[in-house]
Amino acid sequence: MSRVGDKRTSLDWALVGRALGDAFWKLNPRWMARNPVMFVVEVGSLFTTLLFLHAAVTGAGEAPATFILAVSLWLWVTVLFGNFAEALAEGRGKAQAEALRRSRHEVAAKRLAEARRGAPWESVPSGSLRRGDVVLVEAGDTIPGDGEVVEGVASVDESAITGESAPVIRESGGDRSAVTGGTRVLSDWLVVRITADPGHTFLDRMISMVEGAQRQKTPNELALSILLAALTIIFLLVTVTLLAFSTYAVGGRGEGAPVTLTTLVALLVCLIPTTIGGLLSAIGIAGMDRMVQANVLALSGRAVEAAGDVDVLLLDKTGTITLGNREAVAMLAAPGVSQRTLADAAQLASLADETPEGRSIVVLAKRLFDLRARDLGSLGARFVPFSARTRMSGVDVDGRQIRKGAVEAVGRFVAELGGAVPGEVREAAEELARQGATPLLVAEGARVLGVVQLKDIVKGGIAERFAQLRRLGIRTIMITGDNPMTASAIAAEAGVDDFLAEATPERKLALIREYQQQGHLVAMTGDGTNDAPALAQADVAVAMNTGTQAAKEAGNMVDLDSNPTKLLDIVAIGKQMLMTRGAVTTFSISNDVSKYFAIIPAAFVTTYPELEALNIMRLHSPQSAVLSAVIFNALIIVGLIPLALHGVRYRPSSAARLLRDNLLVYGLGGLVLPFPCIKAIDLLLQVLGV
Repeated sequence: MSRVGDKRTSLDWALVGRALGDAFWKLNPRWMARNPVMFVVEVGSLFTTLLFLHAAVTGAGEAPATFILAVSLWLWVTVLFGNFAEALAEGRGKAQAEALRRSRHEVAAKRLAEARRGAPWESVPSGSLRRGDVVLVEAGDTIPGDGEVVEGVASVDESAITGESAPVIRESGGDRSAVTGGTRVLSDWLVVRITADPGHTFLDRMISMVEGAQRQKTPNELALSILLAALTIIFLLVTVTLLAFSTYAVGGRGEGAPVTLTTLVALLVCLIPTTIGGLLSAIGIAGMDRMVQANVLALSGRAVEAAGDVDVLLLDKTGTITLGNREAVAMLAAPGVSQRTLADAAQLASLADETPEGRSIVVLAKRLFDLRARDLGSLGARFVPFSARTRMSGVDVDGRQIRKGAVEAVGRFVAELGGAVPGEVREAAEELARQGATPLLVAEGARVLGVVQLKDIVKGGIAERFAQLRRLGIRTIMITGDNPMTASAIAAEAGVDDFLAEATPERKLALIREYQQQGHLVAMTGDGTNDAPALAQADVAVAMNTGTQAAKEAGNMVDLDSNPTKLLDIVAIGKQMLMTRGAVTTFSISNDVSKYFAIIPAAFVTTYPELEALNIMRLHSPQSAVLSAVIFNALIIVGLIPLALHGVRYRPSSAARLLRDNLLVYGLGGLVLPFPCIKAIDLLLQVLGV
């Protein structure tokens, strides 16, 4: 049995057994009425059952009682197989929901009197916590409920929710302050403010969603359902008309026999699109299930559908297109300064800098000049931390004032001491900025030593993935707060189609609305409160599980792994669901065409003996032809259940090629397959003497 985070898709026999039981429960007419095609099949099954009872009791049925019974049983099997496919898809989601329930258990919570660690606390059951309560969670404790970190930083094990074993860091402030009930603190401590009442936690929402019970049909699925209902009504009218036509023809000719009601019901069931009707719900539910297997919680069926039709993709630069942290890649010394002197000063200024950029400067100096870390404590070093006001950091050691930071900030520092930034250094910094890099100026007192080049590292293979999306007609747009020059350079290297620099919440929202007004479907990913307006507007809005509560409430999907590049996989899953539905629909319609050649001549050969010439498959008798077609019509639903659950294999390609492959494989396959199968069933019936 799979769980959230488990990528397995195999089914166990217990799951199959429950699905079989649910298939009978779904025979309730109130449930069946939601699917017009299968509801007609159920009514037909009930009608032929009554015809059998009449024939068995009176001995004067319209056809042999055994023939009517056989048709009735296989019609009921057709209904059950359709229900079984839907129940099997639902069962996979319920199995994952059960795994989630096991991860939720009552724990003792340390409720604080005030929102600080040293405040008095009392032990209370987690179920008694309410929104606004503040709790202390220490190493080894289970977080008692969904909340926001208001104090502290800790390593948290979220494997019970995400399935990933690697711990994550949660801290107050920023976009990594959200915590989920049921996860466990591994080290340090957190003060958490509860943000959800019992029964309304994120885990509760996950359980209700993955069960699929509240899933609503998407617009495309509704349109397809209407089409199937229309075809069903048309063929129902045609079948009723054929009864009157057959009776009139026999009366006019004075010979032959009218078509039987049992045969007409079988004809109706084989003519209407029972295959796609029986599998439509299973395909939709399986699409949501595949999202869960990818650790993405789809909060609505429409989100999965829209993911397949997305043609504009908005992606954050940091963490999505780039690795998320700038790295030092080069050092450019000022005139008259050696690179080793520059590297030595830059490393000294970065030894206490715990940011990824600071650590990368230390590593680069070590790699270039074998400069090792030094014990500055014995030298009485005083570190100057970075601040948003000064925009620089550094160290005062052994009478030296070393600073590194933004060009303008360090330039002001140097000017205050009577120095100046050399023109060559300023030009080098401007050139780096035009290339998309970030220049850091390094100075010792009034003397400028040179520039350290920081660069956003574009993820390997990301350009190829964007090229695949481009071939599918999806426009990619990078969103970043960088200046236009830096954004332009990163966009060119990553291969995106466009970019939005200096992005604000208002500009993000305006951009999405602009594309939507042009008729596009827009997808976006985000994790911060500033992303919430745009997420609420986007057609497919993927919020990170590590993001703020506002972002998760605004999105219609939540990525439990908090991996922004997952958006590319979400598009693939959505397209896979649409392709699967298209494949089964194509197969079903072409399949019906072939069944006409088996059942039409057999149905009316008693009225028009000349129709025997159309018996191209040389079926044994009219009754065996009808029964063979009905049996095949039922069995093909079972044969396509694995396709509905696992989906058509997705390969990035053009729409024209996808259509061609779909017609060749499923259109031609659906046209050819019924002939040998119906013939084989007919031969088997002969052998069995049916």
